Formats: sequence, C-alpha cells, structure tokens
Amino acid sequence: MNGSAIMLMVLSLLIVWGGLLVSILALRARPERADFPEGGVDDHREDDAITERDT
Repeated sequence: MNGSAIMLMVLSLLIVWGGLLVSILALRARPERADFPEGGVDDHREDDAITERDT
C-alpha cells in the first residue's frame, strides 16, 4: 500500500470510530428524550381487525 492509501484508510477509520464515540458520548449525556409531545386519543384500531372466516 502506498502512502495515499494508508492516509485515506486512517481518515476513514477516524471518521467511523469518531462518529461512534461522539454518538456514545451524546447518548451518555442525554440518555432519554424528555420533551415528547402529548399523546393522542387511543382509537382502538386493533379492535377493528380483518374478519377471518373458515372456508
């Protein structure tokens, strides 16, 4: 491998592992979202399932 290939490999490794490290640190700082919007009214869609017939 020549110098430019090694430099590109090191740069791509820094980007991938650096992104992973930054995302881990961000999740440690704020593990859960605290500002969820208000919930809607439950419309019981699971009660209106497709009719199953024995044929």
